[in-house]
Amino acid sequence: MRVIAVPVKGLARSKRRLSPVMSPLERGALTLALLEDVLDATTAVPGWESWVVSQDESVLEIAVRRGARPVTETKPTLSAALRQVEREATEQAASALAVLPADAGLVTADALASVLHTLGPVVASPSARGGTNLLLRRPPRAIPSRFGPESMRRHVDAAAAKGLPAAVVERPELAFDLDLPEDIPVLLASAKNGRAREACLQMDLPSRLSVGA
Repeated sequence: MRVIAVPVKGLARSKRRLSPVMSPLERGALTLALLEDVLDATTAVPGWESWVVSQDESVLEIAVRRGARPVTETKPTLSAALRQVEREATEQAASALAVLPADAGLVTADALASVLHTLGPVVASPSARGGTNLLLRRPPRAIPSRFGPESMRRHVDAAAAKGLPAAVVERPELAFDLDLPEDIPVLLASAKNGRAREACLQMDLPSRLSVGA
């Protein structure tokens, strides 16, 4: 078994850095739209199970509807959620565990597959801001997950400390994550007509962003 885990914050806590331009309800709706776009990619990669990790019932309901496995968080922090997934994947004898953020709104199945098919015990794809937008480990606990600022460097260093080769695969579709108001125009200008882009248009965010500029 091989697993792609997608951690998702509770909707009440999601996308707070977008609060200057979006209400809490709008941020929650955008979070769910981004999740669906990410699941479009993960569920299209043959031979991999998609797990959605969250405390939010709405998020877990989408997981079930999309054929992904819902994993209810036991503690509301990303590091705790990832340790929980690592433990469950190990207990179920998973040979590989990939972690993909739910806000990687431009990811495609082809880009995801290209990273997942890269050989080695540790494979990572960087975000545009120095973070990690995909971490693949074979086995699931080959190195600890260290998501956050400068996490790409920390993942590579952790692999080196264990004497493990780390492959870094750069894909523009995986470099993007939607965290800040200035990320919204990037999503809107992309060629990907996903649910998140449609949600931004329905909220009239282009005109609202131009007014606030």
